[in-house]
Parts: sequence; C-alpha cells; structure tokens
Amino acid sequence: MTAWREFEAAEPEFARRVRALFDAHKHKTIATLRADGSPRISGIETVFEDGELAFGSMPNARKGADLRRDPRCALHSATVDPVEGAEAQWPGEAKIAGRALSEDGERFRVDVAEVVHTHLNAAATLLVVEWWTPSDGLRKVERE
Repeated sequence: MTAWREFEAAEPEFARRVRALFDAHKHKTIATLRADGSPRISGIETVFEDGELAFGSMPNARKGADLRRDPRCALHSATVDPVEGAEAQWPGEAKIAGRALSEDGERFRVDVAEVVHTHLNAAATLLVVEWWTPSDGLRKVERE
C-alpha cells in the first residue's frame, strides 16, 4: 500500500486534481464492509495532513467497527451535476480505494491502493476515466 504523499510524489498533477475534488466539499462518502461481507455506505469528512489522507470515526460508530475488522474501504468525493451548456467545465468526481488503518480505533489514515478521476474531455463529448495504482501507475481510457 501507499501513503498519500507517495502517490502525490509519483503523480503530482493528477494528485492535485483529485485532492481539489475532495477538498471542494466538506462531506464525502465511504464504503466499508459489514461483518457479513455486505457493503455499508456512510458519510465522512476527510483531511489531507502531514502527507496522509485521514478521517475520524466517532466512538461506537459502525463504520469504525467495520474498518477495525476489515480495513478495506473506498472513498468518494462529493458529486455535483454538470451544468447544462457548460458540461466541459464539470470537474468530475474522484474515488480513492485502499485500507484504513488506525492506532486508536477512531482516527484512520488511508493506505492508497487506487485513485480515480472521472470527468469529461475538453469538448464534453467523451467520458474520461483516469486511474492510478502503485503497480501500474497512471492510466486513462475515454468512452462515448
């Protein structure tokens, strides 16, 4: 796994765009796994500090219990709709998957396994999906 600072050093421009999407709104979404393996979606607030992507969980919160049992998670930036007639200016959305690790059970840092930025091309005619993994680096695909 990879700390945010390592991803940021590997792909600074891509990391800047993803971080801007996460920083644009206070509330994000996190997906965790329940004890039976089914998914749980929860609201979350994240921060980038000291080269880490971090978040907290209130005592006895289910998402914290999920993560202490199975640290796999996926974070999603806030989503905003493209403005009709100005679709090319839509910033898109960002996703970060990895493992949420904690020393105290309430404050977590994310070891990054995948970072994704989905947006439109400059002409707003194609969906662009860019993603980074530690093993394969940055990749991109465009779809109609």
